Amino acid sequence: MYLRSLLSLVLLATASLAQAQDRPIGFLTPSKNIVCQFFADNGQGVLRCDIMNMESRPRRPADCELDYGHAFEMSAKGNAGRICAGDTVMDASLPMLAYGEVWQRAGFTCRSEQTGLTCFNAMQRGFSLARGKQEVF
Repeated sequence: MYLRSLLSLVLLATASLAQAQDRPIGFLTPSKNIVCQFFADNGQGVLRCDIMNMESRPRRPADCELDYGHAFEMSAKGNAGRICAGDTVMDASLPMLAYGEVWQRAGFTCRSEQTGLTCFNAMQRGFSLARGKQEVF
């Protein structure tokens, strides 16, 4: 009986750990208009942020056959930019990053404010996102 209980505890702990590792890492802004997710890609972190509603979208490049203008991405030590994407990182289960709060992970820093969201990497490259204007720096 003791061995069966111990085995059950080990299995439960393993399942809980696996489930925690499958959860997305990121946040939503309080308006739920901007969402960001962190991905560990080939040992280097990548941060992607999507903005759901914008006053205007930029023109889609000729080499992009998917949606363009709503998704922004950067690596921990590279440039930031808009990306061509046919998906979204929107996930309502992500925690909220309240206005005035800062989120940090693997060299990325994001600050949520009522005027929008600003994120940058260790090289001080990043983007500022708001309904009225999006900038890459």
